[in-house]
Amino acid sequence: MNYQFDFHFLQGSLGSLLDGLRVTVELALASNIMGLVLGFLLCLLVMSRWAIVRWPAQLFIEFFRCTPALLQIVWFFYCIPMMVDVFIDPIVMGILALGLNLTAFNAEAYRAGVQAVPKEHLDACVALGLKPWQRTFYVVLPQALRSAMPVLMTNGIGSLQQSALVAIVAVADLMYVGKSLATQAYRPLETYTVVALIYFALSLPIARLVHVIERRQELAHQR
Repeated sequence: MNYQFDFHFLQGSLGSLLDGLRVTVELALASNIMGLVLGFLLCLLVMSRWAIVRWPAQLFIEFFRCTPALLQIVWFFYCIPMMVDVFIDPIVMGILALGLNLTAFNAEAYRAGVQAVPKEHLDACVALGLKPWQRTFYVVLPQALRSAMPVLMTNGIGSLQQSALVAIVAVADLMYVGKSLATQAYRPLETYTVVALIYFALSLPIARLVHVIERRQELAHQR
């Protein structure tokens, strides 16, 4: 292999890469907030005793879990504007597509956490006369969130990585900027290596934190 690596050409493109990184972080943060909030609400719907509420929620989860995220993004970007005949900001569309996808996966993580809540705690809520919403948000949610935290954080890392898919619909995120620089400079090896290292640097601290949380939970269960 006689290829000579040259990373110096990227020095003049740091501003563009930082702009793309900012868009990527915005997409990841907003979609994760959306996924955390809507995921728990969707979990409650899936666990409802009424089938008319439970089935649509389950269908929502299965749709987003069983179709490619890339297809979902393309559908949101091209089909929704055609259906409603309204232009929507591309970043907003990206957040919506990524957030709903993450909502489906987080709902399953929450459900596992809710099912892990000891029945004795729920009985105590009834004995104390707590209303259903009080029982849900003061007793069930904290315990479910603690149990599901490693999975939720892992899903969050996945959402950060999936945000690169919006590059295919020309959202100027980190991946899109990297692709443009690689095309202009004919230096794909250097460009995509730097982009990969940036994604790695963003994901690694969260992955290590997940490991720490899982280790603490294992130690707590052993006591």
